[in-house]
Amino acid sequence: MDINPIEFRGQPALRAVGADGSAFTVSLHGAQLLSWTTADGVERLYLSPRAVFDGAAAIRGGVPICCPQFNQRGMLPKHGFMRNLPWENRGIDAASGELTLRLRDSEATRKLWPHAFEARLQIGMGSGRLRAALTLLNVDHAPFSFAAALHTYLRVDDIADVRLEGLEGANRWDSLRDDRHVETAPALRFDAEFDSVYAAPAKPLRLVQPSGTLEITQSASCSETVVWNPGAVLGAKLADMPEDGYRHMLCVEAARIDEQVLLLPGAQWQGWQQLRVL
Repeated sequence: MDINPIEFRGQPALRAVGADGSAFTVSLHGAQLLSWTTADGVERLYLSPRAVFDGAAAIRGGVPICCPQFNQRGMLPKHGFMRNLPWENRGIDAASGELTLRLRDSEATRKLWPHAFEARLQIGMGSGRLRAALTLLNVDHAPFSFAAALHTYLRVDDIADVRLEGLEGANRWDSLRDDRHVETAPALRFDAEFDSVYAAPAKPLRLVQPSGTLEITQSASCSETVVWNPGAVLGAKLADMPEDGYRHMLCVEAARIDEQVLLLPGAQWQGWQQLRVL
């Protein structure tokens, strides 16, 4: 994997190219994956053309890191602070062959969250496959708790033609209706705003559309899968997304939300998500 520093919409980023021509781009702001193209040249992640790249705001699209808080479930800024800070390029890991980025606590983070930590994002790429792994280490003298998610925006041809398979039988919390039930649909379809948290199934999910199928796998340490599409009404209200942007994306997120991780001093936690073209 060949790694080169680039400028992406005025901000520092890294571009990795595999032997087969596949490639990914990751921003140093938030260690956020922005693009993944397979060897056939097809873009697999959605990045809003109206996303803000100012080195401070959250970037709409790609794979934002939500940590140490998910959404507004706590006193921190929405989805925590890690997606809004610059990360350090640590290069290729000799053992795994993956690109590693790192974030350590600072005076600024300790004002928001009074803990000493080290976060790492490792990104690996193979033939038709991309894997992102978030690791959090407790380098403090006391335990701390956190939530985390890889908030993946998948690019789709048209949301009306998409189905997501593999969640039948999973416990579901529909956040729009504040309703908890077991999912009965063998495949999810999307014709309006959709925002639900599922108990993560043991088997991979399949995102199926006319142009092909994507397999989505996550680590057992990520106990939830979040599925989100803003739909036409909410989508039109998002300033950093085109009005029709909702038609070309679906978020399928590997998450640890309901039961936060309690991390002891010296311990570490890792959660990962893998995307594979079938």
